[in-house]
Amino acid sequence: MGLLHIYCGDGKGKTTASLGLALRASGAGMNVCFLQLMKGGETSELAPLKALPNIKVIRCDRHYPFFKNMTEADKNDITACHNSLLEEAFGGGFDMVIVDEFNAAYKYGLMDRERAQKLIFNGLENAEVVLTGRDPDEIFIEKADYVSEIKCIKHPYEKGVTARKGIEF
Repeated sequence: MGLLHIYCGDGKGKTTASLGLALRASGAGMNVCFLQLMKGGETSELAPLKALPNIKVIRCDRHYPFFKNMTEADKNDITACHNSLLEEAFGGGFDMVIVDEFNAAYKYGLMDRERAQKLIFNGLENAEVVLTGRDPDEIFIEKADYVSEIKCIKHPYEKGVTARKGIEF
C-alpha cells in the first residue's frame, strides 16, 4: 500500500522536491513514472531522468501556452492528452507515480476530474503517489499522508531576473 504526497505552495521547488523523491526511489530499485502535466517544452531534468533505467518520463508531445492563453482547441487537446497519460501512469505497474503540475491541471479542468480521483485513490493500493502544483483541491489534502507547502519568501523574478536554464527549467 502506498501513501499520498503533495508538494504545493507559491514557492519554487515543488517539482524539484518530487525529482529528489524520484531519484531516491530509483536508487532503492523502485520503478517510477514521472508524469508531467501542463509542461511540454524541454526542461533540464528530462535527460538525466530518461537515463535512469527504472524511471519512465511521460508528457504531452507538444508545448501548450499558459492556461489563460489557451484556445478551446488547445484545452480540448491537452485534456485528451492528460487523460491518456494518467491512464498510462496508473496502469503501468509502477511503485511510484509522480504527477507534476497535477493541481493546476485539475483546478483548470484539463482532465476528467472524476476519473483522475479514481485513478489516484485506487493507485494508492499499489504505489506511492506524488502530486505537485499550487492550490491542491481539498479532496486530495484530506486524503494525503504528506502535505508540504513551499512558500515564496523572496524570488529573483521580483527583481526582473527571468527563468534560468538549469535552475528554473
